[in-house]
Amino acid sequence: MSAVRPAPDLHAPAIDELFDAYREATGVVLRYGDHLLAAAGDSRDIHMAAGPDQVRRAAALVHAALDETAGLGVAMGALPFEGSCDAVIRVPERVVRGLPLHRGVAPEPGWTITGLVPDPLPVEYENAVERALAAIDAGEVEKVVLARSLLVEADRPIDARIVARRLNAEEPGAFVFLVALSGGASTLVGASPELVVRRRGRKVFSDPLAGTARRLPDRVRDREIAQQLLDAVKEQREHRLVAEAVADGLTPFCSNLVVDSEAGLTSTATLWHLHTAIKGTLKPDAPDALTIAAALHPTPAVCGTPQGAAAALIGRLEPFDRRYFAGLVGWVDALGDGEWALTLRCAEVSGSTARLHAGAGIVAGSEPALEDLETEAKFSVGLRALGVEPAQV
Repeated sequence: MSAVRPAPDLHAPAIDELFDAYREATGVVLRYGDHLLAAAGDSRDIHMAAGPDQVRRAAALVHAALDETAGLGVAMGALPFEGSCDAVIRVPERVVRGLPLHRGVAPEPGWTITGLVPDPLPVEYENAVERALAAIDAGEVEKVVLARSLLVEADRPIDARIVARRLNAEEPGAFVFLVALSGGASTLVGASPELVVRRRGRKVFSDPLAGTARRLPDRVRDREIAQQLLDAVKEQREHRLVAEAVADGLTPFCSNLVVDSEAGLTSTATLWHLHTAIKGTLKPDAPDALTIAAALHPTPAVCGTPQGAAAALIGRLEPFDRRYFAGLVGWVDALGDGEWALTLRCAEVSGSTARLHAGAGIVAGSEPALEDLETEAKFSVGLRALGVEPAQV
């Protein structure tokens, strides 16, 4: 497929303006590095009902829809973790590209947080981790990711655009997203640290993460925490399972694939992670970015391994529907290029409430209390963006 890319807009708006231009009915705003995209005008919705194999089915429909755009179309949106609800994929009438800013303005929230309701309670989550460890000991799974949910209540409606702007300011290296969900009654907003796949022509890149530690204000202690994470056998084991699965998933599409020989450190404003950079050259007949993402999803970073057994265990141990948490969010164009990230550090905002999710990878050697603390650290990203002071997190 050949096409000519549109010339860059030399008068493009800044990212904060793109967030402010978000439309609750059909809006999508995505920012990762220098790529800042916002849906504008009317959108064609690509309907993909809930059910098994949803990402692959959605990718096929998106490919067909983009074939009709004379090579200039872009599809944007979010897909659930395991097909439990409708995918939200839109082909907008036009795409506005913003100026790359590393940090925007962090406006004050216009609401006050009045309640935090965890599901499950910390003690119940730790019990679930113990049951997961029993399944690991029995050889049922090697790794499983267990998530928690946190309902945040405010005294007035929460403006998801302000949450996005605060995330953009506080997490400048993340994949920031703002997606109107079906019907416009709720919005998915977040700042994911983990890129599943980026495709640029014949080049493909992935940056799987697993293994987490909370950062500290003291610079010396912060570096000590990072080194402890790098040296931790349990964290390295958890990370290796993810990196190997992503590399194996990319291999059929690539004529050449380069994988970091050892896990390294990467950080957000609040957390340290182990990561492995994976770069490859795609075969001439390789598919588009969303189809490649579908082949990788769900990775052991959000599900576990073996995938089927881990997903079944999640269904037994988690008392809620993940919906879009741990799914995919991103874009793909008519040339097949695109970026898809895991839907992490996110909230589903509806009226005066926001539901957050956070998960932790459970492997042999995991300690329930420490896994609970890891989810608390991950919640802190969204809580700060919602206006909860650090002392309260």
